[in-house]
Amino acid sequence: MTSLTLNAIDLFYGAAQALRGVTIEAKPNRITAVLGRNGVGKSSTLRAITGINTISSGEIVFNDHVLRKAPPYKRARMGLGYVPQGREIFPLLTVRENLETGYAGLKGKDKSIPETIFTLFPVLKTMLGRRGGDLSGGQQQQLAIGRALVTRPKVLVLDEPTEGIQPSIIKDIGRALQFLRDDMGMTILLVEQYLDFCREIADDIYIMDRGEIQHSGPASDLDLPEVRRHLMV
Repeated sequence: MTSLTLNAIDLFYGAAQALRGVTIEAKPNRITAVLGRNGVGKSSTLRAITGINTISSGEIVFNDHVLRKAPPYKRARMGLGYVPQGREIFPLLTVRENLETGYAGLKGKDKSIPETIFTLFPVLKTMLGRRGGDLSGGQQQQLAIGRALVTRPKVLVLDEPTEGIQPSIIKDIGRALQFLRDDMGMTILLVEQYLDFCREIADDIYIMDRGEIQHSGPASDLDLPEVRRHLMV
């Protein structure tokens, strides 16, 4: 049972404080969503989790291990998968080569592309020889999720997976995340602005504003006026 917990973390960019005492628990085998407007600290939270940025105080606990200053590659080897905002696939590499970049932290016997990826996203199997940059935005997002799954993550964190994606593929991504939770026992943490998507798939929500958590509770809380006001522009 793998969990991810942030305990009162602070994060600074120079003199500017991006995160203030952020506490979040991504419980085992559940989908946890962090919601908020642009610029409130959602992406900074994921960058702290993955080790891209170093926190100044607090702690991040992954599967009972305090991560401290572990670099991103060590966190990936421990089982932390990351799907960045904007997808960040390699446009000149083929779909297969993009997926194979997930091999970097794996042992030799594990260096293969799980068939589950093609079950979740069949279009990728038909495009293995096509360059990543030739895919649509939605297909690139599927590829980015697939690349993270190649690393065999225990916890999957995603930064706005619905951004700029057509509705049909948003539904495919939602079904994929539910499958990973329900059938593969994966713990999932995502940051989002799309309320309907989170209402459909999330178990738990956190609302963030100005670098702080303003509310936490079940996804059904998204229907409460006092919660929704934190999300209004």
